[in-house]
Amino acid sequence: MPAQSGGAPRPAPVRRMPRPRLTGLGGGLFACTSMVLVAGLCWLLFGSSLFVYGLLFPPVAAATALWVRPADLITAPIGVPIAFAAGVWPISGGSGGFGGQLMGLVSALSLHAGWLYAGTLVAALIALVRKAVLIGRRRLPRRVA
Repeated sequence: MPAQSGGAPRPAPVRRMPRPRLTGLGGGLFACTSMVLVAGLCWLLFGSSLFVYGLLFPPVAAATALWVRPADLITAPIGVPIAFAAGVWPISGGSGGFGGQLMGLVSALSLHAGWLYAGTLVAALIALVRKAVLIGRRRLPRRVA
């Protein structure tokens, strides 16, 4: 690289990963789609293990809370429990007709409520911290250079 008139060569700009900005609906759809895919992987690889499903829920909840737009931060802790329930339905282990499937879903939700609460808490804490940072930035006076 040839030297510029100022002396040392300029370093190449660092490429950052893109920061998705999902709307509230987009965040909910992202979480639901992700959890249904996680359920499919758990069904294929781990024999419908609800433990593995629950273990993968907090990272999806965190990603949803990090990628939602600042204006829609309140939707992250609301959408992730819905995504947990949407994804757990296929692997809940209910048998029979609609009633059996519904009982399997309710049982899976009640027995694995700890994972549901943990993921929801992760999303709520991330949304709360992001909102506090946004409010703090607004209140700081701008420096005049």
